[in-house]
Amino acid sequence: MVLWYANRGTGVVLVLLLSAATALGVLSTARAGSTRWPRFATQSLHRNVSLLAMVLLLAHVVTPVVDSFTDLRWFHALAPVNGEYVARHRLPMALAALAFDLLVLITVTSLVRARLPHRAWRGLHLLSYLSWALGVLHGWLLGTDADTLWSRTVTVIAVTVVALAVLVRLATWWHESRRSTRQSDQAMAHLP
Repeated sequence: MVLWYANRGTGVVLVLLLSAATALGVLSTARAGSTRWPRFATQSLHRNVSLLAMVLLLAHVVTPVVDSFTDLRWFHALAPVNGEYVARHRLPMALAALAFDLLVLITVTSLVRARLPHRAWRGLHLLSYLSWALGVLHGWLLGTDADTLWSRTVTVIAVTVVALAVLVRLATWWHESRRSTRQSDQAMAHLP
């Protein structure tokens, strides 16, 4: 019973942590900063929240494997094949496995980022948005408390935070591109 509660609890907290990590990742791409909150602080917070989320994700994956209530095995985290529990919850388990696989890939490539071309790392890192969405959908479809008001509220808040971060980033991107165009035009005007 303790493992079941641990799995439920880590699932709910993961929705919040992964949403915070995703929102911070979106915001850390902005070139804006201030003396009160420099840009590196957002990037550092993004990294630390992401690392904490990965540790919690491992706990979320391990608890149902260790719990004798389900017939889940360690390999179901990577590929949900066979097993009675997997058969009953095929889609949410497939979403969870894909989200987990992507997060492992993103984490590993982030750890060796200095050895990868920036464009390759960035392309792989963009998969974190897909992973986040798959994880949220997994919880929405399979979570024990998914039908409760408080659980739906947590999910709506998490999705709203990420959506707001994307909107803020799009606004700053538009401002940055306008400023860059203006600076280019000014530079061109000074050419002989």
